[in-house]
Amino acid sequence: MPETALLDTEARDVLGTGRTAAEPLVHNPWDGVTAGVWRVRAGDRTAVLKVLTRTKETDGHWAASDDPRHWNYWRREAHVYESGLAQVWQPYGIRAPRLLASVERPDGDVALWLEDVPGEPGTSWPLARHIEHARRLGVAQGAARPSDEPWLSRRFLRDYVGGKNLGQDLLDDDEAWRQPLVRDHFPAGLRRDMVRLHHDRDWFLDVMQSLPRAFGHLDHWPANVRAHGPDGVLFDWAFAGDGALGEDLGNYLPDSVFDLFVPADRLPEYAAAAYEAYLHGLRESGWRGDEHLVRLAVCASAVKYDWLTAGMLARADAEQLDYGGHRTVSAGLRYRERGSALTFLAGWAAEARALAPRLGFPEAPSGR
Repeated sequence: MPETALLDTEARDVLGTGRTAAEPLVHNPWDGVTAGVWRVRAGDRTAVLKVLTRTKETDGHWAASDDPRHWNYWRREAHVYESGLAQVWQPYGIRAPRLLASVERPDGDVALWLEDVPGEPGTSWPLARHIEHARRLGVAQGAARPSDEPWLSRRFLRDYVGGKNLGQDLLDDDEAWRQPLVRDHFPAGLRRDMVRLHHDRDWFLDVMQSLPRAFGHLDHWPANVRAHGPDGVLFDWAFAGDGALGEDLGNYLPDSVFDLFVPADRLPEYAAAAYEAYLHGLRESGWRGDEHLVRLAVCASAVKYDWLTAGMLARADAEQLDYGGHRTVSAGLRYRERGSALTFLAGWAAEARALAPRLGFPEAPSGR
């Protein structure tokens, strides 16, 4: 829980007088940048408090960085809110919570006091709402010019994927693939496809870095979005920065399934409809680029999940917890749904390998 005296002082400045109560909210507890997230109530007013830090102890991958270009730079989200960049997509129907206050604390942490946004979370949206969100994202990324603030992330995808190494040695381990959860729930051929994706990882990352650029949220998934009136409200701007045009969509779609928000058997129709909606939004914005390059970005985004198969091999005998680690989920359901979604991503990867040479990129190593 946040320190009481400090919480009361800040809450009084932001929310006015009243008895203060703090309710912890779900977030990634392993991220070294996030000291905690709470809904704070004072009287009949509420706000969300997110505390950014660089002193939290965590494992190497999630450690906070002092490098403003690093994917996990500890103060980036404060900069995004303080600069107003978080609202750059507001004219197109996607906005951030309003910043109520940004407080530099004596210990060096930063307390972001944000609007407490009511409304339906993206985790429970029907497919039609996700597809409309994809259209709005297309309009926003087509209309908004890429930003080059010195604290925005660069090389996010390469550095994020490169830092996730759990279980990589198990990709070629027969015993790992014979574990019951893996054997019973991963489709035939998935091992071959995921080993190939890993082998081609640098090629995919090179392609993604060479595609048309856009300002990206880069952690765009249903748990970070909420419907509020006509708008979609997008949270957690900690990774924001330079990305390929289409990369955010390539993250949003499979993440809808990986955390059990959308059934895996709906992914093919969902992804097709959302991609068309995103393209429609790009054209609506006045964008006149080559849509084949956008398609390549979406498909090549499969490389972000190179680490996931290996991680699942490594954790096949562990308790399966939901995002935030507060409750267990069905291990069989998780492995079946994720196995199906990874098979879908193998199709994206194959499409990217075929499409890239036609657009002037070198062939993938495994395609030679």
